Amino acid sequence: MSRRQRKIVPAALGLALAAGTWGAAQEPKDLPPAPPPQQPRGAGEAIGETVDGVVQGIKRGARATTETIQEQYQRARTSVHAMGVQARVYSRLHWDKELNDARIDLEFKDGTATLLGTVKSLKARTKAVELARETVGVERVDEHLTVEPDSPGDPANPADKSKL
Repeated sequence: MSRRQRKIVPAALGLALAAGTWGAAQEPKDLPPAPPPQQPRGAGEAIGETVDGVVQGIKRGARATTETIQEQYQRARTSVHAMGVQARVYSRLHWDKELNDARIDLEFKDGTATLLGTVKSLKARTKAVELARETVGVERVDEHLTVEPDSPGDPANPADKSKL
């Protein structure tokens, strides 16, 4: 090796070392390491992820529907319990088809429902008492109903003499 080469070799090594150190100093140290390269996904994996997403959406929808139904049930239940016993008896008597023409007044006190008025037949009177007795909150029924005497064609009406 010549003298000239001996001087160039250490200078080249120093230059290479300086360049390497300078390059390393320029790299930002606060960045996270680069993620490993992604492997290509297969069609099965993509379909599986899509199905999982759909199933999760269905579960969320079912949960929301269940909560809504429970809330509506509780509201209806609260409404029925809040409705007074007298109102429940009145609505049962008012909406029954057999009692459409009946004129029934209702009084309620201390668990006792008192029925006053007139009905068209014995069957209607029996139905009114039965509906009142079966209403939640009614402990006793006092019935003071009269059957209209001029109900033609009612075999259960003793006032109808045409069938006798």
